[in-house]
Amino acid sequence: MAEISKVIGLMSGTSLDGVDAALLETDGEDVVRPGPSLTLPYDEATRAQLRGALETALRMQKGAAVPSSILEAERVLTDVHARAVAALLEKAKLKAGDIDLIGFHGQTILHRPQQGWTWQIGDGALLARLTGIDVVNDFRSADVAAGGQGAPLMPLYHAALARKSAQSLPLVLTNIGGVAQVTYMDDDTVIAFDTGPGNAPIDDWMQRHTGKPVDIDGASARSGTVHEAVLARMLDNPFFTRLPPKSLDRMDFGMSVVEGLSPADGAATLAAFTAAAIARARDHFPRVAATWIVTGGGRHNAFLMEQLKARVGAPVLKTEDVAWDGDAMEAEGFAYLAIRSKLGLPLSLPTTTGVEAPMTGGRYWKAG
Repeated sequence: MAEISKVIGLMSGTSLDGVDAALLETDGEDVVRPGPSLTLPYDEATRAQLRGALETALRMQKGAAVPSSILEAERVLTDVHARAVAALLEKAKLKAGDIDLIGFHGQTILHRPQQGWTWQIGDGALLARLTGIDVVNDFRSADVAAGGQGAPLMPLYHAALARKSAQSLPLVLTNIGGVAQVTYMDDDTVIAFDTGPGNAPIDDWMQRHTGKPVDIDGASARSGTVHEAVLARMLDNPFFTRLPPKSLDRMDFGMSVVEGLSPADGAATLAAFTAAAIARARDHFPRVAATWIVTGGGRHNAFLMEQLKARVGAPVLKTEDVAWDGDAMEAEGFAYLAIRSKLGLPLSLPTTTGVEAPMTGGRYWKAG
C-alpha cells in the first residue's frame, strides 16, 4: 500500500483575494482525504502591492532584472503564506512536525506560455525556513519549458475526486477564479483548458466603479442589463475557436469593451461574458457532458451562475452539492501535486496543457 502523507496546499489565485490553505491526506494517486481548510484574506495594502507586481510584470521583457518592487511583493506574499500555514496548523491542532510537505503555488504575475514564460512569485526556500516544513513550489515552469501551456494544473486532482464521485459521466468541473477553466472527465479521458475570463474583469470593474473588490452575490449585475451587442463583440475573439489545450493570463481579457456602460450594466455584461465563454467550451468536448460542477469564487455570484445554467444545457451544480469544498479545492489540489512532484509523477498531460508527454515538475526545498 502506498504511503499516505499529510500535506498542506496553498493557493493565491488571480482574484487576489487572499491565501487558501488546506490539509490533505494523500498518496498522490487515488487516496484523497481532505481535512480542515481556511482562507487568510489579504489586506488592502497587500492586494495593492500584488496588483502593482502584476502591472509591473506586464511591462517587463523576459530575462530582465527583477525590480525591487516585485522582490518586496514576493517577500510579503511568502510571509502571508507562512501565517496561513500557522493558522491552519492551529485549526487542525497539529504541529509542523506532523506535516510531510507544503505545496506552495505562489502568485502568478505573468503567464506567457507562447514565449516560454510563466512567472509565479513566492520564495519556496523562505517559506520552508519560516514554517519548518519542506516545500514544493514552481509547479508550472517545467511544463512551459517542455512546450506546454503550464495551465491548468488542477485536472489530475479533479480526476482523482471524480473517481470517487457518484456523478454520471461525462462530468465537467468548472473553476471560476480570476480566469475560468474546465476539466472534462469521461472514464480515462481528461481534457482541460482555460475557457476565458472568470471573475477578474468583473472584480476590476467593481473596484474601479464602486470601490468594492467584488460584486457580492452578483447584486450589481442583477440590477443591470446585459448588452447583447457588446457581448457579441466580446465573444468574437479567435481564442474561443482555437483548439485546446490553451491557457490565459489574468490580464488577457480586460474591461475596454464595456467602457461607457453604467456600473450595473457593465457588471451584468461581464458576468454574461464569463458564462458564455465557459459554455463555448462545449464545442471542444468529445461528448455532451451529463453534469457540470462549479468551483471557485465565481460560484458565489448568483447572477453569473444563472447565466451559466441558461447557457450550458445540462445540470449545473456547486461543489457543495456533491460534498466537495469549493473554497479549498485548489489548495487541496496543490497539496496533491506536491506529493506527485516529490514522487516524480506527472502533474500535467498532453490533453491538459498540450505538453508532448506526461510531465512532472516543481522545485523541492528542505526545511533543514
